[in-house]
Amino acid sequence: MATEEPPSTSYVHMEDGESDEESSSHVPRNGNDHSQLGGHRRKGSWSLGGVVDPQSRWVQEWNRAFLLVCTAGLVVDPLFFYALSISGARMCLFVDGWFAITVTALRCMTDAVHVWNMWMRLKTSYSTRRLRGAEEGQAPMSPRASAFGYLKSKKGFFFDLFIIFPVPQVVLWVAAPVLIRRGLTTMVMTVFLIMFLFQYLPKIYHCICFLRRLQNSLGCIFGTIWWGIALNLIAYFAAAHAIGACWYLLGIQRATNCLNEQCIATKGCGLKTVGCANPIYYGITTASGDGEILSWANNVNAREVCLNSQDKFDYGTYTWTVLLIANSNRLEKILLPIFWGLMNLTTFGGGLESTTEWHEILFNIIVITAGLLLVTMLIGNIKVFLHSATSKKQALHLKMRSLDWWMRKRQLPKGIRQRVRQYERQRWAAMRGVDECKMIQDLPEGLRKEIKYHLCLDLVRQVPLFQHMDELVLENICDRVKSLIFPKGETITREGDPVQRMLFIVRGHLQSSQVLRDGIMSCCMLGPGNFSGDELLSWCLRRPFIERLPPSSSTLVTLETTEAFSLEASDVKYVTQNFRYTFVNEQVKRSARYYSPGWRTWAAVAIQLAWRRYKHRLTLASLSFIRPRRPASRCSSPGEERLRHYTALLTSPKPNQDDLP
Repeated sequence: MATEEPPSTSYVHMEDGESDEESSSHVPRNGNDHSQLGGHRRKGSWSLGGVVDPQSRWVQEWNRAFLLVCTAGLVVDPLFFYALSISGARMCLFVDGWFAITVTALRCMTDAVHVWNMWMRLKTSYSTRRLRGAEEGQAPMSPRASAFGYLKSKKGFFFDLFIIFPVPQVVLWVAAPVLIRRGLTTMVMTVFLIMFLFQYLPKIYHCICFLRRLQNSLGCIFGTIWWGIALNLIAYFAAAHAIGACWYLLGIQRATNCLNEQCIATKGCGLKTVGCANPIYYGITTASGDGEILSWANNVNAREVCLNSQDKFDYGTYTWTVLLIANSNRLEKILLPIFWGLMNLTTFGGGLESTTEWHEILFNIIVITAGLLLVTMLIGNIKVFLHSATSKKQALHLKMRSLDWWMRKRQLPKGIRQRVRQYERQRWAAMRGVDECKMIQDLPEGLRKEIKYHLCLDLVRQVPLFQHMDELVLENICDRVKSLIFPKGETITREGDPVQRMLFIVRGHLQSSQVLRDGIMSCCMLGPGNFSGDELLSWCLRRPFIERLPPSSSTLVTLETTEAFSLEASDVKYVTQNFRYTFVNEQVKRSARYYSPGWRTWAAVAIQLAWRRYKHRLTLASLSFIRPRRPASRCSSPGEERLRHYTALLTSPKPNQDDLP
């Protein structure tokens, strides 16, 4: 049965027999290594074309699609059994031609997809072996040698070729008509069943191996728990379909045995009569003047015993097949065996009846055992999936219930209660109850840094302040950032409070407000890419260093649900002290001043004051011919009052140009 595992990062197309450690690979930091493994030709490449990167997204999507094609192949193969039928008018065994053509076309389509997957394994074998050799310290293999390694593998090229060999097609179109013409009607079903199992069981093993490789590579194959449940149900239905098809085939064989017995008991009837003269029937009836065939077709006793009754011949387990063996409705011939298979797998063969024939008893034992295993695995896997899907929601409900009880006991205001509930719901919606920091905190330091670097690098590079920093600084920043979520209307910091962290906005908008003088307030909006808490940069770079945290110059309030990541004051201090050369760079200084809310506020006030002072000087110059110009300090006009007010604005808190980068 199909199972899902926690996600991981790797690739699928690894050589059979490799362990997880041998097949794993780390993600390249600069993102350019993929081009070196891509499909371009290069020196030493093999003649069948360039190699393909197994880590590319389209290859992983192809692997998921191929898994579904493998499942479809397991569904198509049993359909060959339904091409065999017994003519109700002639009481002879024949092959349904149009149905056989349809099933053959479907089988050829799935085989073509398998051929393409074999080609993909050849083209990805070099990349897989190159990464494996690099991990083991071996010399890199040539693309040609890697391709031959896939060809020589026990589960490689020849195993893949074996499962697409056209065994059912050959039996259906070549062997079955020959045996029917010779009168060996019961042997047709025996040959069909043996050749079917000869290829079908290895095909099941091939699908399981591919599924395991896909799980080791991707963890959750399709990314959701419900796909895992769907894969288990699909596997269960495919098993019921295969067992039902075998039941139908054995039922056809039992009916043919009955017809053979009646033919032997009838005077002038040969066993060739039980096989139709035209083994492959396309729905066109041709008149036949053979008296033996017409006499057998008019044998009422044989028809009543073998085709029209379930009680006059001991069918045993195959009693219901009497309804199908002469039925011309193809859909009913497929659905009833599937229903029979589901019913007996689910009830562990509770409704089975058997004769004393050894092969029928063996078939019943197989059905009961398969039902026990499949139902147990299906229920177990679905239970695991449902538990993993609902456990976090149950934990959230328990937490919310505990919070509500605590808030009622402490008599918190209704507004605060609503804000707490809103925050918990939004945090759940963003991360589905997963705490990334707790998940990776126990990992080795190198692996933890690699994961944080992979998760946070794109977010960090969106911040203009960090666009001009080298990889070493970015790696240390990524290792220390923390993800935060703020609901709408939440006050993050207040003006005058110590600045605890630098905040970098990823999604959402904040309002930064600052009181200037005499109740006048300056407001600006911060969006994705902006940051706050730049006072910490001045604090860290100031010499001599002061341990006291700087006060915040503005109040931050969320205008909508906001996602951001933060650098604590201690982390900012660590980065600036160990990589001081980066923060004295002129480009970094310009970015910090341009995107800093404090510098933007001061620049806006300075520009407005300069403009108003200029306009005031022009006004005084235009009035100088009327009265002598007096010193501004002695002027008591409204213009003088406005000038004093603007002067007060100019003396508002200004960023420290010497300390701030």
